[in-house]
Amino acid sequence: MGGVGTEVAVGEPAGSPQMAKFPESKKRLTNALVSNSLRLVDTYIQSGLTALGDPTRLAIFAMLSTHPHAVNELAARLPVTRPAVSQHLKILKNARLVRDRREGTRRIYELNPQGIAALRDHFAKLWDKALFSFQRFAEEEYQKEKRHGARNSAKRNGK
Repeated sequence: MGGVGTEVAVGEPAGSPQMAKFPESKKRLTNALVSNSLRLVDTYIQSGLTALGDPTRLAIFAMLSTHPHAVNELAARLPVTRPAVSQHLKILKNARLVRDRREGTRRIYELNPQGIAALRDHFAKLWDKALFSFQRFAEEEYQKEKRHGARNSAKRNGK
């Protein structure tokens, strides 16, 4: 895979015969589209985190985690109006955390597995980085203590 500014066609190694068939302008365009799409992933994660930062939306999200609900069912269990619940659902839907379907005259809302998977993956990556940093720190501290302990025992033994 190429880095920033590298011209790459999706799915093809940079030096492959297939890659030679692409004109340079198409390679640059493909790289730009991929780069722009990656930025959208971050936008979805940010909007999801922002949406869940509101206590009412977090409560709606928690209720939908048990099973799908209509707007009036959610509103009956919250200290806000039905139009307010609809607005909160719109924000959660735009953040890709919930989706809806029509059942007769009602809209039924449920959690969106794709949006939740993106957030889960985001936190898994953060957790992996945090654990790696902690492991590196612990190993460095262990090595310092090992060296320091060896110096102290040498001093005690008169060396």
